[in-house]
Amino acid sequence: MNVYGTEQIRNVVLLGHGGAGKTTVAEAMALITGVTKRMGKVADGNTISDYDKEEIKRQFSISTTLIPLEYQGENGSVKVNLLDTPGFFDFVGEVEEAISVADAAIIVVNCKAGIEPGTERAWEMCEKYNLPRLIFVTNMDDDHASYRELVVKLEKKFGRKIAPFQLPIRENEKFVGFVNVVKMAGRRFTNLSDYVECEIPDYVQKNLTIARDALIEAVAETSEEYMERYFLGEEFTQEEISGALRAHVIEGDIVPVMMGSGINCQGFKVLLQVIDKYFPAPNHFECIGVDVSTGERFTAKYNDDVSLSARVFKTIVDPFIGKYSLMKICTGTLKGDTVVYNVNKDAEEKIGKVYVMRGKEVIEVPELKAGDIGAVAKLTVTGTGDTMAVRTAPIVYHKPQISTPYTYMAYKAANKGEDDKVSTALARMMEEDLTLQVKNDPENRQSLIYGIGDQQLDVVISKLQTRYKVDVVLSKPKFAFRETLRKKVKVQGKHKKQSGGHGQYGDVIMEFEPSGDLETPYTFEEKVFGGSVPKNYFPAVEKGLQECVLKGPLAGYPVVGLKATLLDGSYHPVDSSEMAFKMATILAFKQGFMDANPVLLEPIASLKVVAPDRFTGDIMGDLNRRRGRVLGMESDHHGKQVIEADIPMSELFGYNTDLRSMTGGLGDYSYEFSRYEQAPGDVQKREVEARAAAKEE
Repeated sequence: MNVYGTEQIRNVVLLGHGGAGKTTVAEAMALITGVTKRMGKVADGNTISDYDKEEIKRQFSISTTLIPLEYQGENGSVKVNLLDTPGFFDFVGEVEEAISVADAAIIVVNCKAGIEPGTERAWEMCEKYNLPRLIFVTNMDDDHASYRELVVKLEKKFGRKIAPFQLPIRENEKFVGFVNVVKMAGRRFTNLSDYVECEIPDYVQKNLTIARDALIEAVAETSEEYMERYFLGEEFTQEEISGALRAHVIEGDIVPVMMGSGINCQGFKVLLQVIDKYFPAPNHFECIGVDVSTGERFTAKYNDDVSLSARVFKTIVDPFIGKYSLMKICTGTLKGDTVVYNVNKDAEEKIGKVYVMRGKEVIEVPELKAGDIGAVAKLTVTGTGDTMAVRTAPIVYHKPQISTPYTYMAYKAANKGEDDKVSTALARMMEEDLTLQVKNDPENRQSLIYGIGDQQLDVVISKLQTRYKVDVVLSKPKFAFRETLRKKVKVQGKHKKQSGGHGQYGDVIMEFEPSGDLETPYTFEEKVFGGSVPKNYFPAVEKGLQECVLKGPLAGYPVVGLKATLLDGSYHPVDSSEMAFKMATILAFKQGFMDANPVLLEPIASLKVVAPDRFTGDIMGDLNRRRGRVLGMESDHHGKQVIEADIPMSELFGYNTDLRSMTGGLGDYSYEFSRYEQAPGDVQKREVEARAAAKEE
């Protein structure tokens, strides 16, 4: 593959709902540009981008794939770095990584399915990152798909930015061509995406006039001079129209709507022309970071004449092909056989060969210039989000903003002795996927695996089996309850043992009561008068308490909020010892705690749900069913409501799936631990019985 300068590069991310046809669009573009001689199909498992075993098995994208295409544009050769992303929400981390290096986006919409939750999500992401975008309507070969109806819905949903650049031509209920609204010319498909000029059919004229007027109005708004000419009724030249539209598209003020048929490979030549003509090269933007040597903000244009800096946005760890760090070159030129400086890790890395990746195919290139995307193999310390630079100019770029995982399960190796293998495999998978996290919960003696959703965790378990040959069992996690007491009791604990020689004797009278502080396990005081318990045994009494609060007598959970006071007792000058007083304290605690109206406390989370207005009733009803308390609701001024609630942690299990089904995938949630509260009677009874049964087993 040739080396391309910054001006010749277009970094384009494919976004859209799962099943909308993104991978088919990528495949068709690969065919048109000669990357492949035969178009693969998702159903056949032979596409360039869905090459992983899991993707072939499940027939949908799981990770972002890079497909560089070389296209001969009007002004010379152009390189399009196409980033094919997953549409399912569980793999949003992959999408966020791709968006962080893209300069423009194509939102793929299935004409028959219309606007889906993934379409709205894709639009929101483009708005968040100010990405220029176009909408590519696929499935135009389906005669029951109404393009006009879809455009009306797009305009209603996303506003006046929507601008159809094409209108369909149908004959005998077949999609045979399109009208180019910008050039006011008919086009009829000949072979695949090739086309010839043709007459504009009469039935298109009405819609064409509406679309054309909207485009010309947008052109007029780019400058005062154009606006004046527009009001005087003057015509704009083709160059003026294209130039003005390009400026609008790059600013995100106009979103072109284009169309095609992925299966019949129609409409992709024009799509490539529009990418070349209307989408920006990387040097339209600035790379923003921090100059480590001064601590000041750093901004630079994508420029290959200065010193090197690059950002690693994705890591691929494959047991067969090895580890690859995918990076976008921000400034300078990356060449093979050089030493670069990892600014985040303060370490030098040796760059061997420089590659571009096309699906699983690895292509060696001599160098990569600013704005381009490529890969380097076998870096030792470098991870996703790290910045590579030269030591004399240490720049750090911001890491991709990756979603926080809130869905979790307990996991353990299915076979004994495979814990280390599982840990190693998960560590490698976490290098690849930043939304995957593993945490150890020593209190409940369980290992927890976190992800965005159940489907992602299912894929992880499957990958562990096929890639790393280890089986893992997932189960419902245990929740960290606490025990405390509700009333004041006075109790005696006496430990007396005689067995030839020295015996054991310890006797304490203690008072147990709530301390009012649920953050602290216990507080200890002594009010002993007259030396009935010698002072040197006080530490032994406290040591007994320390042991007792680790596992309460009710259900074996840690004890909190306890105030213990040593009031009185007795001792034997020969038989008393620290051990005897410790044992006496333990006896007193066990009896006193169970007499003091013990209760279980459950962890409560502060929950925040963000979802479109129309779903708030269902969400609040569901939160009440889960014993949640809604604290408030406010608008985010973008058509969504932010609902805040307190909810028991145990009731959040499975919430991700339920929220998605309630909101069609448009609801998001986050939570954090807040405090402990007394569990209701039925919950306490169930938990105590479950712990007792587990103990018997």
